[in-house]
Amino acid sequence: MSDTRWLDDGEQRTWRSFVTATRLFFDGIERQLQQDSGLPHAYYEILVRLSEAPGHTMRMSELATTSLSSRSRISHAVARLEENGWVRRRPCENDKRGQLAQLTDAGLAGIEAAAPGHVDAVRRGLFDALSPQQVVALRDISDTLVAHLAKEPVWPAADDRR
Repeated sequence: MSDTRWLDDGEQRTWRSFVTATRLFFDGIERQLQQDSGLPHAYYEILVRLSEAPGHTMRMSELATTSLSSRSRISHAVARLEENGWVRRRPCENDKRGQLAQLTDAGLAGIEAAAPGHVDAVRRGLFDALSPQQVVALRDISDTLVAHLAKEPVWPAADDRR
C-alpha cells in the first residue's frame, strides 16, 4: 500500500464531480431514449453506427469493437433489434465464420424518428451548459483520455483479476 498514489483534495473533487456529471448525463440520455423511443442507449448507438456504415451494414465483430462492447453483448442487442425488424443478420460472403448486421428500412425509420429527441437531450444536457471555449476544452480532454486509454491497457484484463 505504500506505493499507492492517493488523490489529493483537488483530484478527489475533480474525480467525484466527473463521476457525478457523467452519471447524471447518461442517466438522462437513457431515460429520454427509453421514454421517447423505447430504446436503450446501447441499441440506439448500434442503429447509429449501422446508419452511418456503407450499405447500412457492418461485420458483427466490427460493430462490437466500435461500440466498445463484447461480441456476446452485441449479439444479444442485435437479436432484440432483429425481433423488432430493425436489423437483420446475414452471413459474411468472404468469411464463413463472420456475420453482418444490416439496418433495415424500418430500422432506419426508427433511428430517424428517435434522433431529434436524442439530439435535443444531448444539446440540453451538455452543450447548453458550456461556453464555446468549454466545448473545445471538453473535446480536447476527451480526445486525450481516448488516446491514453486506447494505446495501452490501464487496468488488468478481466481474466487477470482474481
